[in-house]
Amino acid sequence: MAPGGAPEGVCVVDKPAGMTSHDVVARVRRLLGTRRVGHAGTLDPDATGVLVLGVGRATRLLRFVTSLPKSYTGVVVLGVATSTLDGSGEVVATYDMGGVSLEDARAASAQLVGALDQVPPMVSAVKVAGRRLHQLAREGVEVERAPRPVVVHRFEVLGPPRPLAGLEDQAWSLPVEVHCSSGTYVRSLAADLGRALGGGAHLRDLRRTSVGHFTVEEACSLDDLAVRSSLDAVRHLPVVPVDDEVASLVATGTRLARAGQPVELPGTGPWALVSAATGALLAVYEGAGDRARPAVVLVAGPQVPRPDRR
Repeated sequence: MAPGGAPEGVCVVDKPAGMTSHDVVARVRRLLGTRRVGHAGTLDPDATGVLVLGVGRATRLLRFVTSLPKSYTGVVVLGVATSTLDGSGEVVATYDMGGVSLEDARAASAQLVGALDQVPPMVSAVKVAGRRLHQLAREGVEVERAPRPVVVHRFEVLGPPRPLAGLEDQAWSLPVEVHCSSGTYVRSLAADLGRALGGGAHLRDLRRTSVGHFTVEEACSLDDLAVRSSLDAVRHLPVVPVDDEVASLVATGTRLARAGQPVELPGTGPWALVSAATGALLAVYEGAGDRARPAVVLVAGPQVPRPDRR
């Protein structure tokens, strides 16, 4: 809790289908009675799963969460390509892919693992010339998109293709699991898999199961919202306890030596500095040569009286 009683920390929400990430933020703002809420990475409206929110001053910590790798489960629908690469779009092409085997699918998915240059879908939040791609797509405009480097750590096909209910002989469902870098579009991977198998595909039932150390098992619903400590947002960083003397330096944004006195900062950073007395997160520091500089300071420094201008 921030000074004055305002809520502060992180919420790990299991986003329901049918809501945009902005819808979730707006709902949490109303529930907690504060405007200061942000999220650490968009989920498509039809997708479910882990959405990490920052509340109060902890919104400034979200940049350390956004860059974390993410895991997903989903279903690749072989034989049907859509305009959005997922189930929300219009069917643009169909293919006879009834002959694809589990071995075929696994061999093709293995070719999509590693460092890739991925072109963002037109229906996405990426900005081109100041406009969101999904805004342009709604206007019927398609623009050139520069490929972006991503890393797919794992793209696993969990089972053999099965006829999709209601679309037998036209579409085949393929359950998959993906572990990838931030910024990877899983629906683009689904479309790429369809092409690699000689046809087309789209993605459905996308569920984000983890964002870094945050897992869906620990996520809460919007009806049972819980605000966790700010330290949870950066618990993947080295945690360095500091005494009151160093805490007072941190509160004023003082740069610190990375080795020796008054504190030892291991490795290359960033580091989460916490109070040895209370365990509360004070700041996150980053390396700057042989010193460390504050990236985010959460503890308030001393109040300096303003001069009387009367």
